[in-house]
Amino acid sequence: MLQSTGPDWIEAAVRAAKAFKATTRAQRGAKHSVYVILLHNPARPDPWGLYVGQTSRDPDLRFDQHKDGYKASGAVRRFGVRLLPDLTWHLNPLRQWESLDLEEALAEAFRSAGISWVEGGH
Repeated sequence: MLQSTGPDWIEAAVRAAKAFKATTRAQRGAKHSVYVILLHNPARPDPWGLYVGQTSRDPDLRFDQHKDGYKASGAVRRFGVRLLPDLTWHLNPLRQWESLDLEEALAEAFRSAGISWVEGGH
């Protein structure tokens, strides 16, 4: 019996993320990042999901903070697998206001792309 190694919707997520462009990317004062974390909970009907966040820290550090419980999303702390930097490298770094806007817009785009479990994005 073959086991799935990941979500079947990952290509749709990549297409949704690549549709965005950051107007403040690499501008003076661009110190924020948006990031996406892969979630996995085998108890869910669709066990794979995404968490969308924004930070002024390095996304790798922020992921570690979530996993350690510091200002953590409960979903990431319990079900976070890894960062998905390929979804956001073309956006970062950016200004804070745009990171907040893109965090919300990315989460909505993932939902619209058919991803049933999307956390964050607020």
